[in-house]
Amino acid sequence: MSETLPIETAPDASARTSRTAIATWLLMVASLVFLMVVVGGATRLTESGLSIVEWKPIAGAIPPLTDADWQAEFEAYKKIPEYQLEHAWMSLEDFKNIYWWEWGHRLLGRLIGLAYALPFLWFLVRRRIPEGYKKRLFGLLLLGGLQGAIGWWMVSSGLTERTDVSHYRLATHLGVALIIFSGLLWTALNLIADRNRPPAPPVASRWAVPFFVLLTLQIVMGAFVAGLNAGFAYNTWPLMGDSFMPETLWDAALGWLNFTENGIVVQFVHRCIAYALAIVGVLWIADGFRTGIEGMKARATLFGIALAFQITLGILTIVHAVPIVLGVAHQGGAVILLAAALFYAHRGRDVRRVA
Repeated sequence: MSETLPIETAPDASARTSRTAIATWLLMVASLVFLMVVVGGATRLTESGLSIVEWKPIAGAIPPLTDADWQAEFEAYKKIPEYQLEHAWMSLEDFKNIYWWEWGHRLLGRLIGLAYALPFLWFLVRRRIPEGYKKRLFGLLLLGGLQGAIGWWMVSSGLTERTDVSHYRLATHLGVALIIFSGLLWTALNLIADRNRPPAPPVASRWAVPFFVLLTLQIVMGAFVAGLNAGFAYNTWPLMGDSFMPETLWDAALGWLNFTENGIVVQFVHRCIAYALAIVGVLWIADGFRTGIEGMKARATLFGIALAFQITLGILTIVHAVPIVLGVAHQGGAVILLAAALFYAHRGRDVRRVA
């Protein structure tokens, strides 16, 4: 007797369609978050982040429309230390150039909020969200709202006594953005995974966790490098000046704060973590090639390309004294590397375990 093949029922087909639709939506939002990080890097490098000195979540979506509006915004900017101590040379036209970067950054944040919230509510009302995913998707919504508040918390640190934002708050803002990005991508990968295929055997590499730990530290140190302008401390590679570790590296007065306040130390640590990432990354790739699991060599290769690309960008950014184009590309490269690492680590997991 010939075996009868199972026929996909209407509910199963509907569930599959919902998973595909939600995964596509999450990937689109993740792409917007990637763009947000890139624009944020450009905003930082062009010193535009403090050009808007008020937080108006709704009214702020409308830019200045008249000459009087522009003058009012410029006068408000003139009251903060950044203008008074560093940008007093600016004309109104100069101010407009930095204003548009910050306005665009904030507008993109609003668009991401809408691009996430509205489809989420639609899927929720239509009961299209698969079992086990509601809390996760709702958590990402809350985290996105928190990120908006963190953004203003960061900006506010540069409006009174400082000429730039706190690098601690900058690191927090970037870190939360990448947590959101990771959550979006990982959830989409879970939804895309084929439930009809037997789950891949447990092949978690011993190098995966160390890599993500190092990558997290590297992203934090990268934010410190940006916030402290530490990329300008030494613009040579592989040496810092004439040696691997400068003699004037440590400031005894700062003590352990050298790791977060001393630009030279921060750049040195950022370089060292990059070397460690390269070593651990190669070991992780080697593990992937040894598994024999279908598709793992392709994932390992993709991850390796992203790793090599980011390291190359980091070197070029340093030796060319952090030009805006390379600096922005390096920040974007960090997100691409994170995405490639998540895709590599996912390894066709059985999505039934996410609930």
